[in-house]
Amino acid sequence: MSIFLFFCIAFSFLHFTTSLPSIGVTYFAVPTAVTSSNPESPAKISSTISALKITHVRLPDSDPALIKSFAFTNTSLFLSIPNSFLPALATNRSVALQWIYSHVLPFYPRSKIGLISVGNAVFDSAPKDYSPFLIPAIRNLHVALQELGVNKIPISTTFSFFSTITTAFPPSSAQFQQPAGDLIIKPLLQFLAQTNSSFLINLYPYNVFRLNNEIPIGFALFQDYPFNFRDDLVTGVRYFNLFDMMVDAVITAMAVVGHENIPVIVAETGWPSGGGDAGEVEANGIYAEMYLKGLVRHLKSGMGTPLRKEGISEVYVYELMDHANGSNKEKGRKWGILSENMTRKYDVDFSSGAQIHRSMLWIISLLLWFGFCLPLILVNL
Repeated sequence: MSIFLFFCIAFSFLHFTTSLPSIGVTYFAVPTAVTSSNPESPAKISSTISALKITHVRLPDSDPALIKSFAFTNTSLFLSIPNSFLPALATNRSVALQWIYSHVLPFYPRSKIGLISVGNAVFDSAPKDYSPFLIPAIRNLHVALQELGVNKIPISTTFSFFSTITTAFPPSSAQFQQPAGDLIIKPLLQFLAQTNSSFLINLYPYNVFRLNNEIPIGFALFQDYPFNFRDDLVTGVRYFNLFDMMVDAVITAMAVVGHENIPVIVAETGWPSGGGDAGEVEANGIYAEMYLKGLVRHLKSGMGTPLRKEGISEVYVYELMDHANGSNKEKGRKWGILSENMTRKYDVDFSSGAQIHRSMLWIISLLLWFGFCLPLILVNL
């Protein structure tokens, strides 16, 4: 009897609180000047995303009509402020207030705004350099939100892996590129730690794979092939996919400057199904579906990465749909999970079904506790 009592007591201390990463998608409307078709209505976009059971959406354009269309849907919105706004935002707090009055206050909390990125890949904005305005712009927006009583929307910015991290392999050797690492990223990390926000990164294994012919295609596509791994010879950590390797490179770079515990959000990732240069044979629908299925399967497994067992907190697939004349990505690559006519290209389940299963563990634990453990303990008192 005592052994059963021991297990009951031990079981009562278990908490199934580990959450899986949220899987979202990026959507932006290509202006009619660069596409031959009219953009879909905000209502159509909102209903399509809901039908796909996608719970998180990144809106790089932060179109107020789109934000409004997600009211009462329980879809978490990730808004962005364009790089061109940064100079005015950094020098005049009234600009921050105006942006909030146009993009947040009319809709929040009916539209569930969960995150705002001030700028996107500012180090890639040549010939204009917006990086000196980044930290002041972030602080002005943060203060403006606080003044208006909006205290639950975290603020950050989004970086590109290639212009921010020195190397993907070995991850243990990764650092932030200088001088931006000391001048911009380190103060940003201090701000993120103080405000409980996240580090946002655009992360494309496809691009790393194309630049390194020693990387097997299966390693980039989450395939379980024999000997499909790479060892970090410095730490002895074994990696089974390129995505984890790149995430751990980011985590290592943050650890070098003393902020290894800040949550990481992958703001963009994906695999193109076409377009690009003539030699980009890996940009095809078969590989794109393999990448997305592997990514979703890996995220839903709850395994995290070797350096961070809880993994990343959110991942946003780039992008919702293809466009007639290509997207704003270089060379007209096709990144969409939907075709131009909004039909599905891949058989991938982006829903959070695994999280529902995890919540069922709570129900099972409660039933076991009240139906068996508690009476057993009372009898033995």
